[in-house]
Order: sequence, then C-alpha cells, then structure tokens
Amino acid sequence: MNVLMIEDNESVSEMMQMFFLNEGWEATFKYDGKEGLDAFLENPEKWDMITLDLNLPTMDGMAVCREVRKVSNTVPIIMLTARDSESDQVIGLEMGADDYVTKPFSPLTLIARIKALHRRSEIGEHAPDGTNRSDDQFDVETDHFKMNTKTREAYLDNKQIDGLTPKEFDLLYTLAKKPRQVFSREQLLEMVWDYQYFGDERTVDAHIKKLRQKIEKVGPQVIQTVWGVGYKFDDSGVA
Repeated sequence: MNVLMIEDNESVSEMMQMFFLNEGWEATFKYDGKEGLDAFLENPEKWDMITLDLNLPTMDGMAVCREVRKVSNTVPIIMLTARDSESDQVIGLEMGADDYVTKPFSPLTLIARIKALHRRSEIGEHAPDGTNRSDDQFDVETDHFKMNTKTREAYLDNKQIDGLTPKEFDLLYTLAKKPRQVFSREQLLEMVWDYQYFGDERTVDAHIKKLRQKIEKVGPQVIQTVWGVGYKFDDSGVA
C-alpha cells in the first residue's frame, strides 16, 4: 500500500513510519497542507490511502480534502484531528473524508482503520460479477432505482446520482440490496466500514446526510430514518 500522510507533528509521523514499515507499506510524509496537496496532485493514481491532519499550516485539512475530492472520488481519506467536537468531525466527513480518528490515538487503531478502509475499497473496485455479466447489467433494480457495482453507478428514475464517494456508494448498495429492511448504525459500521469495536455512529450519520444531498439532486429521497433504530432504503413512495 502507498500511504500519503499529511501531518504537521513530526513525532507523530516518525512514530507512524515505524508502524507503516512494519506492515510493509510505502509512506510519504508531508508537514504542510499545500505541500501535501501538491504531492497528491503530482500523481493522483499513486496513492492507496491518505491520512490527513485537520490542523495544518498553509492549508488546513478541510481545504485539502475538498481539493482532493475535486480530482478523485475514490482515494480513501482518513481525517486525523485533535478536536473532539462533533461538528468538526461531521464537517470533515462531509468534505469527503471516509473516516476520522481523534488524537491522541493508538497507532494500532489507525493501522486497523487503514486496513479496514483499504479492504472495503478493494472490494468495491473488484465487485463480484457474473461469468458473462456485461457492464449494463444491474445488481440492484427496482421500479425507480438501479445500481451497477461493476461500473459503480447508481440511478434514480434513470437519472444518475453523481459524485458518490466509495463509502457513499457502498452504503447505498448495502441499504438498497435489501429494500425496506432496517439497518442499525452498528450494523452499517460493520458491513460498510468493516469494523465493530472502535467505530463511531456519527460516521454513519454524516455519510447518510451527504448521500441524501446527492440523491435529492436527481429525485425524491429514498433513504429513510427509522427513529430509534437506524436507516432503510425505500423507493415505494416515489411518484
């Protein structure tokens, strides 16, 4: 794995370098937001993972994340932040980060999060398909909605839902392949983010919020909240 770590605390970077080496990963470290963005833009296809500090000189993590997402919806991003306020974490996720880790953190926790996110990203890139399956066949298809895991496209009443990040697509697919089934936040963390014990339910809520905004650009809302339980996909009310 090729990791780009944008982190202004050199001691944190030095500590993580040892853990990355232990995993056999290549890692590049940048200590300034603008320098980190430039490193990404030099070769966007090079990076398998970005870890991004929120507080950075020259350009903060929110701005870096926003600029990265203008170029790539697929590169996984984990936001690192010393702040423990819900608003900062949710804003980071809404900017396009796939996950966040709050400082101070255990290096093993960050490694586990990276592995989980990378694993889900790899599954998305190599989604299972039938032996003779063509690109125009859909894995989920209802009266109003359809998804293709091979092309990573989703449509509502034949209008494409644009700009879905890997996690947003996986979240939508998890819900849509079992219409009207209610999923708890804990279930979605396990199924979409691939971790049970150190997940934060706000990660799910932030992604649902962003996903709904993208769906509403093309049609009625199909992600429903079941209060006190979780979320479900239901397009039965679409006119």
